[in-house]
Amino acid sequence: MQPLSTYSVDIQRGFLPAEDPVKELPPALSAWDEYAYDLPKILVSGRIRYFLRSLPLLDPEPYLRTEGEWRRAMQALSYLGHAWVWGEPEPPDKIPANIALPWYKVSQRLGRPPILSYASYALDNWRRLEKEGPISLENIALIQNFLGGIDEEWFILIHVAIEAAAARAIRALPSLVEAVKQEDTAAAQNALAEIEPALAEMYKILLRMPEWCDPYIYYNRVRPYIHGWKNNPSLPEGLRYEGVTAYKDEPQQFRGETGAQSSIVPSLDAALGIVHAEDPLRVYLREMLDYMPPGHRQFILDLEAYGVKREFYASTPTLRELYNQCIDWIEKFRTKHLEYAAQYIARQHQVSQANPTAVGTGGTPFMPYLAKHRDETRAHKIS
Repeated sequence: MQPLSTYSVDIQRGFLPAEDPVKELPPALSAWDEYAYDLPKILVSGRIRYFLRSLPLLDPEPYLRTEGEWRRAMQALSYLGHAWVWGEPEPPDKIPANIALPWYKVSQRLGRPPILSYASYALDNWRRLEKEGPISLENIALIQNFLGGIDEEWFILIHVAIEAAAARAIRALPSLVEAVKQEDTAAAQNALAEIEPALAEMYKILLRMPEWCDPYIYYNRVRPYIHGWKNNPSLPEGLRYEGVTAYKDEPQQFRGETGAQSSIVPSLDAALGIVHAEDPLRVYLREMLDYMPPGHRQFILDLEAYGVKREFYASTPTLRELYNQCIDWIEKFRTKHLEYAAQYIARQHQVSQANPTAVGTGGTPFMPYLAKHRDETRAHKIS
C-alpha cells in the first residue's frame, strides 16, 4: 500500500484531518460563516428560507487557498443547504442557486456529492479547548451546529472521539494485510496487538453516548436536519439544484449524513476478512464510499484488494486469540450501535414523514440489516 499520507490518513489522528479544522473562511466568503454560525438563532424563527434568500451568490474559486478552507466551505454550505431543506415544516422542491451553485463547485473540488456528509458533520467539525491538549471528549467542542444544545454537541463529539481513538488501529492495518499476504505470523500478531486496544477504547467511548444525548432530544431536535433526499418519504423525487447545469434541472437524489460514511469499520472489515452476505444494506454500504473523502475511499479499496482470508488468523494460538478479541470488540460495537438505533430512532414516536422511524438518515430500513451484520461479524470468530 501507499504511505498513509497518500490516503489523507494521519498517523496520529487516523481519518481526522492532520491539522485542526478551519473555523473561518476568507473575508470575501464571510457571509457563509455568518449565516451558518447563526443557524441556531435563525432556525428558531421558523423563517430560515426567508433569511437564506438574501445570502449573496459567491464564487469560492478565487478565494479558497487551502484544503482546510475548502472543507470549511463545504461544511458551511452543507449546513445552510440542509437548513434550507429541513428548517421549515414542508420541504421544498429545489435548493436555490445562491446555495446550490457554490455547494456544487466545492463538492466537485472535494470529490463528494453536494450534501451534508459525515466528513463535514464529524471529521471536520471540532476544535480543541486547550490548543495543545488531546482530541478527547474532555477537550473538544463543535465548530458548527444546527440548533445547538448539549445533545447535538455530544452526539457528534462522540463520533469525533471514536475517530481519534481508532487512529492506533487504522495505522496498523496496512502492516496487518501485508503480514497476512506474506504469511508473517509475528508481524500479524504485532499489528493485531496494536488494533485490539484501539477497538476497546472505541467501544468505551460509544458507551458514553447516553451521558449527554437523550433519545427524545436526538430524534426530535438533532436527527431531522441530517436526512438526505434519497429514499426519503417526504422527497420521493429528490431535489433540484437551481442553476447547476450538470444536473440539467433534474431532481437529484443523495443519501443523508450517517455514521455508515465513516471509514473505520469498512477498513477493519477489509483487513480482518469480515465478509457480509449480499443484501440491500451491503449495496448501500458500497454506495457510502462515494460520500467519503476520496483518499479514505481509496484506502478501503486498497485494503480490500489484498483479499484477506481469515483462515490465516488460525496459524498460531496467539494469533487466533488476538484475532478473536478484535472480532469480539467489533461485534460489541455493532451490538451497541443496534441498541442505540432502536432506542434513539425505532422506538420514538414519528410525527413527520420527513423524519421516519423505520428509515435511517441514509435512507435504509436499518434495523434488520444492522442485526444481520452484527451476527455475521460474530460468525467470523475462529474456534
